[in-house]
Amino acid sequence: MKLYNLHTHKYTNNPQMLELVNQYPWEFDAAIPFYSIGIHPWYIDEKRLEYDLKTIEEKLRLGECLALGECGLDKRIDVPMSLQIAVFEKQIALAEKYRKPLVLHLVAAFDELIEINKRLKISVPIIIHGFSKNQQVAKQMISNGFYLSFGKYLLRNPDLKTVFQSVPNDKFFLETDTIEESLSEIYELAASYKNVSLRDMQALISENWNKIF
Repeated sequence: MKLYNLHTHKYTNNPQMLELVNQYPWEFDAAIPFYSIGIHPWYIDEKRLEYDLKTIEEKLRLGECLALGECGLDKRIDVPMSLQIAVFEKQIALAEKYRKPLVLHLVAAFDELIEINKRLKISVPIIIHGFSKNQQVAKQMISNGFYLSFGKYLLRNPDLKTVFQSVPNDKFFLETDTIEESLSEIYELAASYKNVSLRDMQALISENWNKIF
């Protein structure tokens, strides 16, 4: 049974894994078999925005492009929130047009996401990658229909154990993002936290993946 990596910046070409590799429009690699593509809020460039959005739309038409992302909002950077929201909403429109899930980078902007989701009535799945917040935020996100993906912080922060345990089994994914640790290590820890076998954890993630993608 394959391992599914919801979000990674490192393509390993491991036949035992299906990796959703993060790509940017301005440095696209056609050799990567499955990927997401989007404009990260850190890298918004207004001079290049039209080109970037056009490239994203071209790739979203392809079967190997599984999702739009990572995109989203980050309150801890200097890019004006008004510009971040405008770029985010343009990408949401493309995800809706091509019926592709959204993989989000979200920092201190959970209320803004909820407001945008309600206002735009987003119908495609939304996955918040690298989730690291408390149980209250997790519950709020799940009650609004979002999925949570865990990786680096699950390994680094023992306090995240109870948060992860509280997330329904049909609402989470696992990822490596940029860390050196293997996806297998994250699967093993997740299985122990959920008190299931590694094989059962693989089956859970596989089921969630097939439902979304």
